[in-house]
Amino acid sequence: MRGLIAALVMTFGLSQAALAQSQAPVTAAAASPVVEVAGVKYETGLNLGGQTLQLNGAGIRYKAVFKVYTAGLYLSTKANSTEAALAAPGPKRLHIVMLREVDGNELGRLFTKGMEQNASREEFGKAINGVLRVAEIFASRKSLTTGEHFSIDYIPGTGSVVLLNGKPQGAPIKEPEFFSALLRIWLGKSPADDQLKDALLGNAKERSGRS
Repeated sequence: MRGLIAALVMTFGLSQAALAQSQAPVTAAAASPVVEVAGVKYETGLNLGGQTLQLNGAGIRYKAVFKVYTAGLYLSTKANSTEAALAAPGPKRLHIVMLREVDGNELGRLFTKGMEQNASREEFGKAINGVLRVAEIFASRKSLTTGEHFSIDYIPGTGSVVLLNGKPQGAPIKEPEFFSALLRIWLGKSPADDQLKDALLGNAKERSGRS
């Protein structure tokens, strides 16, 4: 399976199909306060798909002592466990802002590996279309540099919409299993960063020895 993914990532280019008209606009909630993480500001509330979401948690992805990116999770209701986050009704958003330059192919491989490690074989199989789409998007970029950002929005009835620097990247990914598999990269049994998992679930703990 991993060999097939790697081959397809190298073969396919970035799809630039128009965003489905059913995609609802996303706006920050009026006068919403913000939470600042490593200099990145996250609105505590936003509107997505006609529904108000709240910032469930935000934190930093570290590699060794280096800050790689910040991540924020938006849900319709507060969730302090993986199961509750996955089961939260309505739209959801995961927003990531880069804190250092990362190779695009490497980022795509890490995301694919994270989904494969944390999703069941059945769920990963059903999510494969979205897995390949995300890998294509990152593979099309030489790198993502400091300050660049991307979001993945899940909207019931529409699917998952990938936005890179605020611009939609092709049509929505229809399979609902994709967004669940994606969230498991950070919230699953083998998360990308244990303390980032706690932060996204609103259970942040101070990371000793790091600034």
